[in-house]
Amino acid sequence: MSALDLIRRSILEEFSTSLSLGSIILSLITAFIIGLYIVYIYKKTFAGVHFSKQFTMMIILVAMVTSLIIRTISSNLALSLGLVGALSIIRFRTAVKEPIDTAFVFWAVSAGIMSGVGVYVVAILSSIALGGLFVLSTLIGFKQANHYLLLIKCDVHAFDVINRSIQKLKRSKLRSKQIIGSKVDVTYEIAIGAKEDITQPLSRVEGVDSVSIITYKDEFGL
Repeated sequence: MSALDLIRRSILEEFSTSLSLGSIILSLITAFIIGLYIVYIYKKTFAGVHFSKQFTMMIILVAMVTSLIIRTISSNLALSLGLVGALSIIRFRTAVKEPIDTAFVFWAVSAGIMSGVGVYVVAILSSIALGGLFVLSTLIGFKQANHYLLLIKCDVHAFDVINRSIQKLKRSKLRSKQIIGSKVDVTYEIAIGAKEDITQPLSRVEGVDSVSIITYKDEFGL
C-alpha cells in the first residue's frame, strides 16, 4: 500500500462514524442546557444599559445550531468541505454593542462544537468552570462602576454647595459650565455604583431647579 493510499484511508476513517437520530438529539439537548447556563451567567453579570432578550435567545440558538452542524459534517467528508466553502462567502454584519457580548457568543460556539463532536462531559464541566470563574472575577473587583453624565441647573449661589457635594465622590470631573444671568448649567462626568442615588440629595439643595442623570459609556476612563 502506497503512502497516498494510507493518507486517503486515514482521512476517510475520520469521517466513517454513522449519523444517528439519538446522537443528534443528545448533542442538541447538551447544547441547549449549556446555552441556558450561559444565559444565566450573562444575566447575573450583565452591567450594560439595555438588556436584550433577543441576544440571550441568540446565544442558545447559536450553541444548538453549531452542535447540529458539527454533528452532521463529522460523518461526511463532502459535507465538511462544502460547509467550509459556504461559510467562506458568508459575511456577518450584526453589530455587537458590548465587547463582552462577543466573548459570550464565542462561548456558545465552543459549547456547540464540543457538544457536536460528542464530548458531552467535557462540554458541561468546562462550561460550569468557565461560568464560575467569570462570576468570581466580577465579585472580586473586575466589575467597574457605572459612568454617568450629571446635568444640573441651579442658581449661582447654589453652585458652590453642589460642587462640594460632587467633589466628595470617588471619581468625578467637571465637563462644562455655563452661566446665564443668575442661573448656572453645569455638567459633570461621574462614576458611581448601580444602586447609589445622588439625584435626590442634590435636588433638595436650595436654589437647584433640576437634576438629570444620563448613562454614559466612557471607553478611556475619567
